[in-house]
Amino acid sequence: MQAQTVHHYMRSEEKHVMEATGKHIFINICKIPLLLLFLYMFICSLDILSSAFQLAGGKVAGGIFKDNAVLSNPVAGLVVGILVTVLVQSSSTSTSIVVSLVSSGLLDVGSAIPIIMGSNIGTSVTNTIVALMQAGEREEFKRAFAGATVHDCFNWLSVLVLLPLEAITGMMRLMSEAIVESFNIVTGEKGPELLKVITEPFTKRIIQLDRTVIVGIATGQEVLRNKSLIKVWCQTQIAIQKNASFVPSENSTVLTTSLHMNAEKCTHLFVETRLSDLAVGLILLVCSLLVLCTCLLLLVKLLNSLLQGQVAKAIQKVINTDFPFPFSWLTGYLAILIGAGMTFVVQSSSVFTSAITPLIGIGVISIERAYPLTLGSNIGTTTTAILAGLASPGDKLAAAFQVALCHFIFNILGILLWYPVPHTRLPIRMACFLGERTAKYRWFAVLYLILCFLLLPSFVFALSMAGWQILMGICVPVVAVLLCIVILNRLQSHKPHLLPRWLQTWDHLPLWMHSLKPMDSIITRATLCCREAQTRDQSRTSPEDLTDYEEEKNHAPLAQNGSCLIYDHETETGAVFDSMNGKCSRL
Repeated sequence: MQAQTVHHYMRSEEKHVMEATGKHIFINICKIPLLLLFLYMFICSLDILSSAFQLAGGKVAGGIFKDNAVLSNPVAGLVVGILVTVLVQSSSTSTSIVVSLVSSGLLDVGSAIPIIMGSNIGTSVTNTIVALMQAGEREEFKRAFAGATVHDCFNWLSVLVLLPLEAITGMMRLMSEAIVESFNIVTGEKGPELLKVITEPFTKRIIQLDRTVIVGIATGQEVLRNKSLIKVWCQTQIAIQKNASFVPSENSTVLTTSLHMNAEKCTHLFVETRLSDLAVGLILLVCSLLVLCTCLLLLVKLLNSLLQGQVAKAIQKVINTDFPFPFSWLTGYLAILIGAGMTFVVQSSSVFTSAITPLIGIGVISIERAYPLTLGSNIGTTTTAILAGLASPGDKLAAAFQVALCHFIFNILGILLWYPVPHTRLPIRMACFLGERTAKYRWFAVLYLILCFLLLPSFVFALSMAGWQILMGICVPVVAVLLCIVILNRLQSHKPHLLPRWLQTWDHLPLWMHSLKPMDSIITRATLCCREAQTRDQSRTSPEDLTDYEEEKNHAPLAQNGSCLIYDHETETGAVFDSMNGKCSRL
């Protein structure tokens, strides 16, 4: 009797386990459509975000391109490319402006190349902004920000090497010119738009833009400056009708043709709005950021719930494992091809790199694997530009194709500089360092965005306008000092005995010169003062709450000591993330 009871109990337990397993599998299957829905809304919000930036700053961006004498300066051209691409959040828009300027004879290809380099830097700001949405969890934020900024680091390092080389030798201009002359290129069909077939039915219901207005302003058509970017008339069709008209001579008729233009009004939300472009752009900016943040947070939560336990380990192993020796070196190049192919499918490097940023944050993709995927994405976005160039009209074909080729050659040369030899993969080390700083000081991420994509380009642009002598007189010493600091940091970390005793550490310098703690203290005090003012303004605040707040203030002199910002140590510059546990390891 007891054996039967035990047997019955075991069978009931097995039944409960099977039911729980089946329920778990069913719930996970139901999460997949939700995951795809949030991913779709995430991509659509990126598209609308780009439209919002173009509405808010598109005419300003077009006006920046007007001064062609300024663009002939390589440094100024680079900065203009960065600022315009950041303003419109679309490298394809800034590239199309450059193509129009080159094809119309207002700009030569040599002057267009630095602008293309700048647009390559500016387009990487999108996935860096996306990484900020994961700031709630320290380890995820550290990995996500490092995975996003590896794109920035690659582009900046490539520009630092290739821009002076191009200015001295004209290497990329000559290579692209030789390729264009060696091929008998004819105008082709428009390149495929695979992702837009899915997203445009939704995004076109929200907003449609006439991007030719920005190009027209850049090429000097002042009449377009007062025209709205919001498209009103869509699907314009010209119908040709043949009519029989009689002439005075007998038994003779002549067929005449008449043209009839049919235009349909667009159906998006803002087609008949009385708001200005700036107002519509700000509305779309706020709404798209809200949708972007919401979708990203839900995507991360769904991915975390789906990728748990053995599933997560299996996916991590498949994605981050190299081929067996002696073919392990091929893994990275396969990742480059995958990144290029996926970017060709989605038609946007920003969409692809922004989509993998949450996966880097939750640890599914390591930064070592994300790096070649990002390099492939850079190549993929240039192939779509080449196809778009081949679809240009006959008078713009050669210019468009040559500019697209220069973009392609720039990224190929950058990959040759910073990928084949493991010790030259400096972008990984730099991105890891930025991730560590940002994880310790959350405000550093915002400072990084403002500094690298706004203040630094604007400062360099002002120096370039002052003349080559002033630019070189300031930039060369600054770059030399930065290189010396980097070399000394590496020696202090690995071979301090080679340095004099006073150079083995930076402790002899004032704290603000080698640590962010003083700035963190200032920001913390400002934040606490704001919180204190808000607390005093609340009429319902009890004396006990104020006492607790004062106690909290006394126990938190620095932001890094807060409960949500605890961090044990500062990692050295040469550290990189471990792909499985989120810790740091030496290359």
